Amino acid sequence: MRLLVVEDDCLLNHTLCYNLSAAGYTVDAAMTKASAAAFCEAQDYDLIILDVNLPDGNGFDFCAEIKERRSDTAVIFLTANDMEGDMLKGFELGADDYVTKPFPIRVFRKKVSALLGRIQKQSGGDCYSDGTLSIHFLELTATLAGEPVNFTPLEYRLLKVLARNPQTVLTRQVLLEKLWDADENFVDEHALTVAISRIRGKIEKDGLQYIKTVYGMGYMWVGGLKK
Repeated sequence: MRLLVVEDDCLLNHTLCYNLSAAGYTVDAAMTKASAAAFCEAQDYDLIILDVNLPDGNGFDFCAEIKERRSDTAVIFLTANDMEGDMLKGFELGADDYVTKPFPIRVFRKKVSALLGRIQKQSGGDCYSDGTLSIHFLELTATLAGEPVNFTPLEYRLLKVLARNPQTVLTRQVLLEKLWDADENFVDEHALTVAISRIRGKIEKDGLQYIKTVYGMGYMWVGGLKK
């Protein structure tokens, strides 16, 4: 999933981006409202982590603009103020959470994970999107950077298994069993290897990595990390 961190404190911005990237998310960083707006015009985000006080504006106004453009974008506000009025204003604008600085990074990562987990559950797992790659499993359609990508039915099933289990090593045996269950047709190891290779060839462009080979074990979905 694709996240945008909008925070003018350079150290906190870097710390958040580093930890969220390490958790497997695709993360962009902005330190001003103008920079954040430019990112959002270029692509969609599943979650925006947004400082209330920015050097060229405030997070409340930016949140309203984002929600008008794409209402399902999740927002977590960051602020040094714990005033009830500010918190209520944030929630009225559609914020999903409100975090007061300073805060433990490990706890914040758990908040992000729980929020994104709820979003995925609400979508029923029928779609995947990280801002670059979008897959609709029910419709059997996909795009990469806005351009259509064609997958075979086997490749769609394999993608669905991988994307539903991010940052989890799936052995070849587990993948073969899940693919068998999905269609009641036999899939051998050669077909699995070929499908993985073809998927990589279609989506791993411009230095992006989606499927990591864990040698001696299997494969892991890493969701568009930069190689």
